[in-house]
Amino acid sequence: MTTFIKFGGSVITHKRLPQTPDLPTIHALARAIATVQQHAPQTRMVLSHGSGSYGHVAAAQYGIHQGLSGDADWYGFAVTSGAALRLNRIVVDALLDAHVPAFSLQPSTTVQTVDGAVVAWDTSHIERALAHHLTPVIHGDVAFDRRQGCSIASTELLLQWLCGVPSLSPTRIILVGESAVYTADPHQHPEAERIPVIHRGNITSVLGGATGSYGIDVTGGMASKIRLMWSLITHNHALEVTFIRPDPTLLCSAILGNPLVEGSRMIWEME
Repeated sequence: MTTFIKFGGSVITHKRLPQTPDLPTIHALARAIATVQQHAPQTRMVLSHGSGSYGHVAAAQYGIHQGLSGDADWYGFAVTSGAALRLNRIVVDALLDAHVPAFSLQPSTTVQTVDGAVVAWDTSHIERALAHHLTPVIHGDVAFDRRQGCSIASTELLLQWLCGVPSLSPTRIILVGESAVYTADPHQHPEAERIPVIHRGNITSVLGGATGSYGIDVTGGMASKIRLMWSLITHNHALEVTFIRPDPTLLCSAILGNPLVEGSRMIWEME
């Protein structure tokens, strides 16, 4: 069984300050992963992270998510890739400092998209890394697109692809970012209420209250994340998705499957 974990770009960077990492949060989350591996070494984890104020800012500046023609200036494509890699190096180094055997895998070297959707990706290195008890780390990245030249392969789209790989298909996805899913955007509506459990009985109303992202996000924000995660659950009713804030104790509990008093769970049907 495999657990996918995503560190949201909005929590590992200061999204309104270009290329500014939140180092205390990154190191705290890395130590949480180390704690789980120490106490439950059999836990298989694939880690991932968003690009936050690194890749998103560059992609928005150069319009990478909208595509480029073959004769266009592709400098911005390279800049966006470089920005994503700089953040990935920070995250991986923090994991290594915590004695997590983190192994970085750059998606853009093998991912292909069509109109922004992932259509091909050689994931064999992820499987080999896990077989050698390494912890694969992927990240939101640029991609060559067969129709629009280039696109952004968001972390959620990459996780969606991995869910379709039988040897990697997860039982749990943990999204570390916003503290929970709410009835409205809590940044704009303080009265918004946390939704503890999202299931097929309330998903329509949940999506009605979901909004975009806090800060620059070229991948669609919270609403698109909820829709994508729900589509994964509709194809695998045993899958559980958890939304939590970047708290090390919460992250450890979520990975180990312990009951949570915070955050939001997404499951197919109420127990």
